[in-house]
Amino acid sequence: MQIRPAAALTGALIGMSALFLPTAAAQATGHPHHHTVTVAHRGASGYAPENTLAAVDAADDLGIDWVENDVQRTKDGELIVMHDTTLSRTTNAEEVFPDRAPWNISDFTLDEIEKLDAGSWFGPEFQGEAVPTLEEYMDRVSDNHQKLLLELKSPELYPGIERQTLRELRREGWLDHRHKRRLIVQSFDAASMRTVHRLRPDVKTGFLGTPAVADLPEYAEFSDQINPSYKTIDADYVAAVQAVKGAHGKPLEVYTWTVNDGPSAVSVAGMGVDGIITNKPDVVRDALDDAS
Repeated sequence: MQIRPAAALTGALIGMSALFLPTAAAQATGHPHHHTVTVAHRGASGYAPENTLAAVDAADDLGIDWVENDVQRTKDGELIVMHDTTLSRTTNAEEVFPDRAPWNISDFTLDEIEKLDAGSWFGPEFQGEAVPTLEEYMDRVSDNHQKLLLELKSPELYPGIERQTLRELRREGWLDHRHKRRLIVQSFDAASMRTVHRLRPDVKTGFLGTPAVADLPEYAEFSDQINPSYKTIDADYVAAVQAVKGAHGKPLEVYTWTVNDGPSAVSVAGMGVDGIITNKPDVVRDALDDAS
């Protein structure tokens, strides 16, 4: 385990804990409240450089339990945490390696990626922030007693990444009984999620997207969640998803993304979603708290 450094953000960011929001859907079924989980997208990426340990810590400083990340693989087979399939947007790779365009992650070794600055693009106070390995990321989430929504990013580029990721999760203890309750694996790639479910049917999985209602039973064979963009859903769609039982025999959940303002958060929570993924988790949480 790594020792967490001093937090980059001040105590002013520290917020309250998660909340319970009443919704029409919950009231209609006789439940007084519907628990809407707030998930910090790529960490609290509105306040720190995305997918870095600083962003994990920023979410922790805000009192956010769930963080989301993106996993990819280097040229020499190491798993790292980054959203884009190239290094150019969130690191100084173009400056350090000017002759390596288009700077695909898969063209760089871990040693080369560890030489990069993944923080200065966001703000000078994050200069020198590194691209974390998946192991480092999981260690920090564990140290903070947080929960992890792990996305396999573009798995078609990395054959076998499902098995490799599960192996690393197991090695780090994330597949034991205690940790499994704090883990969801998701992807836009249905075949990838089917593979994860086949390899480890005990792991909770989510499909990123908005499948047609008629196709939901097929996705439910290997998914526990359907996680769409908030711009593609309404209350009827959310209800249709939740009416279908997922891979573990429980109603499919809906975690929607990426909601960054209070009014939109209140609106989608009113549709009955189970979770909201956001760059600004304090804004979403506080808006839902006020609405309750």
